[in-house]
Amino acid sequence: MKWIAPALAYSAVAVGLFLFHSAWGALLGFHIAIVGSLLIIKPRIPISILFKSQNHKWSLLSILLCGSSGITIYWLWEHFGIAADISTQLATLGLNSQTWKLFMAYFAWTNPFIEEYFWRGYWGSPIKSLHISDFLYAGFHGLILINKVPSWAILFALGTLAGAGWFWRQVQREDGGLLAPVLGHMAADLTILSAVYLNT
Repeated sequence: MKWIAPALAYSAVAVGLFLFHSAWGALLGFHIAIVGSLLIIKPRIPISILFKSQNHKWSLLSILLCGSSGITIYWLWEHFGIAADISTQLATLGLNSQTWKLFMAYFAWTNPFIEEYFWRGYWGSPIKSLHISDFLYAGFHGLILINKVPSWAILFALGTLAGAGWFWRQVQREDGGLLAPVLGHMAADLTILSAVYLNT
């Protein structure tokens, strides 16, 4: 079942984006696949780990480092080769001026809790080297970026995201909880989506 859960999550994103052409469908399907899998698996990891931190310096570091991702994308937007019709593509996925802010709010405040519990909690590992969970976490983002940025930018994003997954695992290992990764993930999601919103 452990390997089925990521497969379901990836499938939900693909179906939402490519079959239903819906950003909301992809995101909610992704969350339903993960939460549904966890309810079946019943991992022995308390939900309270999401709010646990032994030293707030890790939270501050995670927020500052990960929050810089969206700022970087905003200022280097033209250098990433983002599709000229990105606004139209996003609109066809249901993201327009009326829905963007609600999508951003849900994504930034809900997604980090679900993903961190799944990728760094259930799928996590205390090893210091890269782990398969880092690549699994990064991989599904490639589906989101197809036709929106060039291949080299997708590979760059996947490498950066695998690095983020590794970083958050190390923070959890040092800090003993997932609060710092959750807050860093929130900062990344919020600033990246804000950069996209402001540039489209």
